[in-house]
Amino acid sequence: MTDQVSDFNYTLYLPFEKNFDQETFWLWITKNWYLSLWFSLAYVIVIFSGKRYMKHRPAANLRTELAIWSGILAIFSILGAIRTVPELLYVLKNYGWDFSICNSSYAYYQPTALWTSLFALSKVYELGDTIFIVLRKQNLIFLHWYHHITVLIYSWYSATEQAAAGRWFMTINYTVHAFMYSYYTLKAMRFSIPKWVSVAITSLQIAQMVVGLSVNIRVYYLKNRNQYCQQTYDNLVWSSLMYLSYLFLFLSFFINAYLKTGKKISHSNGNGLNKAKQK
Repeated sequence: MTDQVSDFNYTLYLPFEKNFDQETFWLWITKNWYLSLWFSLAYVIVIFSGKRYMKHRPAANLRTELAIWSGILAIFSILGAIRTVPELLYVLKNYGWDFSICNSSYAYYQPTALWTSLFALSKVYELGDTIFIVLRKQNLIFLHWYHHITVLIYSWYSATEQAAAGRWFMTINYTVHAFMYSYYTLKAMRFSIPKWVSVAITSLQIAQMVVGLSVNIRVYYLKNRNQYCQQTYDNLVWSSLMYLSYLFLFLSFFINAYLKTGKKISHSNGNGLNKAKQK
């Protein structure tokens, strides 16, 4: 498996995809992945300082700004899904599941190489979601900010070793975010959206965690049989702990938001969900 690569060919390559230097980016993030830790620390300080600052101040509206912010992430996620889903489906059909989770060719062949790099960088941009929650004085739940910082750190950490399972992590995340941020954009624009849509989005997020854990279990099994799989045991441990914590937190949110009676809970802006009712 080590010498195989996916021979999937895109019919269209955009100029910036052709010209992207993946090797340079990989060398840069390998040397600087620790910056994700500093970004996360600064993020936590800013959002909790912001909550303190806003405590005795009126909530900002920011609907227009929120719609623009979420719209940018929606478009980005849709494009990311369009550029990564076909490669994953092709690999599954022609090479099988084990290849898709053990061979990291997606990370260094265009155009998926570019979208893999953009995926890691986008996790910094997504931190800005929380600013809207803070300034609008909505309820900032643990799931929201914990999800943001752990995804950022793990994405940058995994990029240094080009973990093969990242093909699944990235592609599913792009796809779920395409729906999620589109939902946030429409909500900010005051569109009336049926409750089943928010239930479906949360269900997709839970399904993402189940798939992630399934991938990790299979990778562990293959590695223990001495089969080639491009993911270190350390990465596998951290990934599994992350997915398990997400699964628990998203299931808890789902139960509290949709199954318990007498609670008024809806989605808010951000990667991870907020219990505050939108104003």
